[in-house]
Amino acid sequence: MEQLLEIINPHFLLRNALYAGLIVGFVCPQVGIFFVLRRMILLGIALPQVSNAGIAFAFLLHTIGFHFLPHMESEKLMGLTGAVVFTFAAIFTLAILERKQKGFTENRIGFIYALTGAASILFVSWNPYGQTEVLSMLKGEIVSIPDMYLWSMLAIYGTIFLCLVGFHRNFVLVSYDTDTAVTIGKNVILWDILLYLIIGVIISFGVMTVGPLVIFGFLLIPAITARMVTRGIVPFCIVSSIIGVVASFIGFYISYRFDLPTGPTDVAVLCVILVMLYLGKLLTRLKR
Repeated sequence: MEQLLEIINPHFLLRNALYAGLIVGFVCPQVGIFFVLRRMILLGIALPQVSNAGIAFAFLLHTIGFHFLPHMESEKLMGLTGAVVFTFAAIFTLAILERKQKGFTENRIGFIYALTGAASILFVSWNPYGQTEVLSMLKGEIVSIPDMYLWSMLAIYGTIFLCLVGFHRNFVLVSYDTDTAVTIGKNVILWDILLYLIIGVIISFGVMTVGPLVIFGFLLIPAITARMVTRGIVPFCIVSSIIGVVASFIGFYISYRFDLPTGPTDVAVLCVILVMLYLGKLLTRLKR
């Protein structure tokens, strides 16, 4: 109880880590629901890995003397640039290929995941001077988030959330029933591009701030869990964020109480919630 009171104290030393986790837990599931609706779970796994490769590549270029942004002094901003470029390139390449030749989406995503996973390791291995910094950034040091990045996260994720709420009906329609969207005159390509931009931003910035494991976990697991226990889009969205926020807080408390890494603890709590709700649903069916 003493640790819990310490955590909720406004002057808590690690408050930025707690707030960042709660922001991710609230907003990421709102993006994750579209991965579930589009049946593109594998893409939610692959894109954080793509972002990883972009971060490692940006640091490698910097180390060998190629400064694509010569006036950029911040390591975080340099890595973020690489993450954004790689993530958007992957998203739009997959989108273009899917429109030209349908039916091979999972194959392409699997190929990109394997390619960028190998590339991330090679880029880090070829960087003799910055391996520690790059690995630290790739893991996502949640406990070391400065005020500037917390406010940046709040601004970016807040804007994304407002966009998702404002255009929610259109995003759901083009994700769930493309044919109907075309029939009633919706510009499916435009809404797809806007959704891809949102996905790219939230993954790129999230990987830089809290790491790929946390982003992957909060994108997919709350949405998968909520889909299993809700009916209708609105309850689906609300329960997804509730699960994300609750898991983030519990995970942070457990990691602080028992001195565990915050990111993996958060994801483990999400998995426990998923299993518990699944078992509860299974038992409910057996009683009927």
